[in-house]
Amino acid sequence: MLSDLTRLIEQLTWVEALDILVVALMFYALLVIVRGTQAVNLLRGVIVLVILVVVFSGLFQLRAVSWLLRATLPALLLAIPVIFQPEIRRALTSLGRAGSWITFRGRHEQVMAVIQCIVRASERLSKIRYGGLIVIEREIGLQEYVDTGVYLNANISAELLVQIFHKDTPLHDGAAVLRGEQIVAAACVMPLSTNTKVEERRYGLRHRAAIGITESSDAVAVIISEETGSISVAYNGRMIRKITHARLSNILAAFYQPRTARTRSWIRNILGIKTKEQSE
Repeated sequence: MLSDLTRLIEQLTWVEALDILVVALMFYALLVIVRGTQAVNLLRGVIVLVILVVVFSGLFQLRAVSWLLRATLPALLLAIPVIFQPEIRRALTSLGRAGSWITFRGRHEQVMAVIQCIVRASERLSKIRYGGLIVIEREIGLQEYVDTGVYLNANISAELLVQIFHKDTPLHDGAAVLRGEQIVAAACVMPLSTNTKVEERRYGLRHRAAIGITESSDAVAVIISEETGSISVAYNGRMIRKITHARLSNILAAFYQPRTARTRSWIRNILGIKTKEQSE
């Protein structure tokens, strides 16, 4: 057995090795896409069905059963795009991203000013227990959701964000969408999460809308709970809950900086190199 395996490896060409590597990466990508979604159980069912076809047709020679199982496979292949529609959409969206940084590429001072406006507004809303949903547009446009709200096209300020989510204003129910240095629109309707693992009792409507918009795009959402005043951040369908104002600033700074800057920062951390600011 071991000698056969050794002989097989010795006869393996680089093209065949590349072929195996590509197939392995495809399976890995599939597992990453369906991880944490309801598609995991469906994928298990497909794998079990394929195993049954191989077992019954190859080992037991049960012709009727193997014919029935083989007949269901074409129908299953046609049903896969429908069953896995959310996961396929998310995968194609990720594949089509031109980059993974926010479209606003202003000077460092401008970026930090925008971040501080978001942080101050979140802090104020948290203290007075006003709910809020701030969605930051990145590479994937959110125009279809912007069209559901009220256009503002106003410069970002903490005071304006707080006023938008004031209980007595008609704009407080929806989401405020930020694009660059502007608040594009408010009272925007966001899609709710389709993930069945998102518990309705644990998450309110704003939190589920934040997860939903970050599942279908690369947006970043900041949520302020009306009940507890806690601040959360959603990205890629995942939620970071009960974060401090300082941590919110660091998280937003990480999303606003270009990929090259993030890569350099990661390399510095690996090598243990301190920046000038860190040294001070």
